[in-house]
Amino acid sequence: MVILLISVVQIVDNFNKIYHMKNNNFGYVPLNIANGIREFAIANPSKIAVIDGERKITYKELDIRSSQVANFFISKNFKKGDRVAVISGNRLEYPEIVAGLSKAGLIAVLVNPRSVAREVEFFLNHSGCTGLIIENSLLDLVDKCINNTEVTSILTMDGTDFGLNYESTLSEQKKFDPYVFVDEREPFKICYTSGTTGEPKGITISHRSRCLVFMATALEWGLGPSKSTIAVAPMYHGAGFAFNYGALYTGGQLIIQRKFDPLHLLELIKQHKPDSIFLVPAHAIQLRELGEKTIDKFDTTSLSCLYFNAAPLPQELKLWVIDRFPTAGLHELYGATETAIVTNLRPEFQKEKERCVGPPWFFNQVELLNEKGEEVDVGEQGELFAKSPFLMNGYWEDEENTNKNTNERGFFGVGDMAVKDEDGFYYIVDRKKDMIISGATNISPREIEEILLEIDGIIDVAVVGKKSKEWGEAVTAVMVKNKENVDLNQLEEYCRENLSSYKIPKEFHFVESLPRNASGKILKRVIKEEVDNNQLKVL
Repeated sequence: MVILLISVVQIVDNFNKIYHMKNNNFGYVPLNIANGIREFAIANPSKIAVIDGERKITYKELDIRSSQVANFFISKNFKKGDRVAVISGNRLEYPEIVAGLSKAGLIAVLVNPRSVAREVEFFLNHSGCTGLIIENSLLDLVDKCINNTEVTSILTMDGTDFGLNYESTLSEQKKFDPYVFVDEREPFKICYTSGTTGEPKGITISHRSRCLVFMATALEWGLGPSKSTIAVAPMYHGAGFAFNYGALYTGGQLIIQRKFDPLHLLELIKQHKPDSIFLVPAHAIQLRELGEKTIDKFDTTSLSCLYFNAAPLPQELKLWVIDRFPTAGLHELYGATETAIVTNLRPEFQKEKERCVGPPWFFNQVELLNEKGEEVDVGEQGELFAKSPFLMNGYWEDEENTNKNTNERGFFGVGDMAVKDEDGFYYIVDRKKDMIISGATNISPREIEEILLEIDGIIDVAVVGKKSKEWGEAVTAVMVKNKENVDLNQLEEYCRENLSSYKIPKEFHFVESLPRNASGKILKRVIKEEVDNNQLKVL
């Protein structure tokens, strides 16, 4: 850890010299997510930064190519603060794109490639994107809606069916770093998450926030020079980006897994010998399903750390991971895109503190508040609020919801109910909001309900998360119809056309009526209990 701290100091010192040569009128060097790539292009230019199958790129090449991304948009008269959407899965180009946009002072709008066209149209318009970088295989997401947006410049990877070819266009750009000054508190990205009101919210994340996450992650979970990690989680995802890109910010190596496959992951571990990997519980479930005989064929002893986030890790599964990967210290993290990491349960407490998410992580302050806004006592349930330098700037052009979820002391309400024990460790006991977490992804029930209510014959609907060993929660739709001929196949087809695949209910149920309270509000907690216990009275 001491060596890593010295390395971080050297990185900052070297970049100070470079930056002040270009910007000697500023009194400090702002944190910028492109800084690490700039630094290691000098410190270790020939080191392989990213591996994507047979494709590899060095730090020097990564620095040059990210500068070419920046210079393309500058040549198209993009100004600091303009937004550029990125629609892509994990691939070699992802880090250079985001770094390049940051070098130009632009804001990356990271879009889930599993979205559908109507969602993408909303993201582009809501954020005011004027640029787009997209995989050729995903063009059907934009070909019918692009004319309804403000997008003027398009780069397409792997093809020329739409806009300009990414690779050939980059080759024509200047290789120098434009060094556009950006205050570290300004956003470098917007990412959209489901909201409880149905309409997605654009979460703005600053350079400062994520740079601090990168450095703290390196200290805690084994990133940094001479270290490597495998990008399993998608980079459009808040945690996936932070932990994967963090490897490059700190001078390590990132091995790309384009699509999760448990057997392929074991092959990558055997081949590249990574130090750490960020996973979600669904990944561990799929690994376990391979069986011990299959797993035993692969050497996984290079792993010193496995860390889990995005959904609770069941204790039985946790114990299996600990036993199966004995060289890897297991960490269970808790947080949200708006807050980054809030708590961390470290390896030494995994068996002692069952169903616990740990004490506050670096720089975090945590409060548990009752409905009056008063802090509760040890052992009492309260809503969890967190405050740290990692917090989002706010929701894009949505001051109302930003203020609604932030108290007068600047603490963000994560939306979960928790208790604190006498040691200062936190336990999540319930969710205040209706949000469903399925396969480590937040899903808004309201969004799905609104789509289902567009179907002729459906007059009432409630969407809940059913307990699932595989998914954590499985999206389940409970509906009331006014006629007998609602076709289930047509219903599913309409969902496929209008919802991302992960949002489509895995179960559809028709009931006579939905339970409501005296004010007419649907009692989702009652419905969820009936669904979880298979007590729903279906027609």
